[in-house]
Amino acid sequence: MWQNYYSPASLDEALALLSSNAPKARIVAGATDLILELERGARRGVETLIDISRIPGLDEIRLDDDGWIHLGPLVTHNLCAGSELIIQRAYPLARACWEVGAPQIRNRGTVAGNLITASPANDTITPLVALGGRLTLRSGRSERTVPLEAFYTGVRRTVMRDDELLTDIAFPALGPRDRGTFVKYALRRAQAISVVNVAVLLRLEKRRVAEARITLGAVAPTILRALEAEDFLAGKQLSSEVIAGASELAAAASRPIDDLRGSAEFRREMVRVCSVRGLRALAASREGAGYPERLVMLWGPGQGRVGRGLPDSFTHDGSQPIETTINGKLHVFRTGHNKTLLRLLREEAGLVGTKEGCAEGECGACTVYLDGVAVMSCLVPAARAHRAEVVTVEGLEHDGKLHPIQQAFIDEGAVQCGYCTPGFLMAGAKLLEERARPNRNEIEQALTGNLCRCTGYYKIISAVERAASLTRQA
Repeated sequence: MWQNYYSPASLDEALALLSSNAPKARIVAGATDLILELERGARRGVETLIDISRIPGLDEIRLDDDGWIHLGPLVTHNLCAGSELIIQRAYPLARACWEVGAPQIRNRGTVAGNLITASPANDTITPLVALGGRLTLRSGRSERTVPLEAFYTGVRRTVMRDDELLTDIAFPALGPRDRGTFVKYALRRAQAISVVNVAVLLRLEKRRVAEARITLGAVAPTILRALEAEDFLAGKQLSSEVIAGASELAAAASRPIDDLRGSAEFRREMVRVCSVRGLRALAASREGAGYPERLVMLWGPGQGRVGRGLPDSFTHDGSQPIETTINGKLHVFRTGHNKTLLRLLREEAGLVGTKEGCAEGECGACTVYLDGVAVMSCLVPAARAHRAEVVTVEGLEHDGKLHPIQQAFIDEGAVQCGYCTPGFLMAGAKLLEERARPNRNEIEQALTGNLCRCTGYYKIISAVERAASLTRQA
């Protein structure tokens, strides 16, 4: 893995570190993609990680005086999905962020990281291209602004230089005549990569389309504009015939490939289907259907925001210990700086309750709380825990008494093989911090990041419902 890990206290310091260590350095914001790439050997030659995740002010979402929305480089998918500004003035982006992964992934993964990874299947790129996004790239010696459409040169390839950091994502806020949505087709309800995704933006004047933007994801090396479909919609009302015609043109614009998740022919047909669904929703003013009124975040009282920041900078290269509080006790680790938090907990701390199921952020068995936020510990660098607070499943018990959700799992018989259980307990306990009376949909939202191969989930959901009742009685 990596050799050196820096935690700078300021953006200027991060840029200086990036400049002096490029091209063998990478920025850590959420690291949910980066850790996987390093584990798989897809990012060869990376020796240094520069962690900006605790620099204050980089997680802001704001509207400027010119009507442009700005996202800082630490804005996570959960921050975006839960932002009233984004929901009201950039709804396709809010919807796309909500479709990403699961709560634990959305608590760490950033929109900036999703853009930089540059997979055409990444959900946030499609709506941001439709919204006319632009990126500010800054190095220690220069700053430049790049339209998002010009940022990509191919699959996982961008114009970004090794010493540059993405410091701002900006796009015009939707106005009163603008409507938009995002439609994703994937192979399961949650924790799924897009087979196809489509963003549709319309500007309406007297029920006619004055301007349209339709962007297509996962059907070409980069995000596509369906230009003929956009031109076809101009000046027309959204009748069934017009929607059908525009959707056929959108499908014709796609250039999909065959792979394990779908054939080219199937993808092209799903472009048509997703376009129909998006246009129909806009025509009926139902683009918000299915979007939760209250999203389950699993992000604790700090609401996933950067706190007061670091008092000073830290460096971990094997000679400096990692000092962290786990389940209320201070731990000092002199080894493990180049591991994930999951392996630090299991191999260095001996806390084996946190399980390694997939090591890819897919199963949720490794869920822990990092500074109060539920995360997949297999995707967190170990050094991020320095001067932080971690809670594992061993820490749910209090004063020798089981947490209500632990007791409820026993009472309801919600365990078979038990391997996934620690992750479910952590997700469920964090849900109960957010919702005293979670409904069935909220419980399902909370558990979307946790996979079970045994129980069929029925007893698990019953256990969370029982735990809520026990918590209220306590």
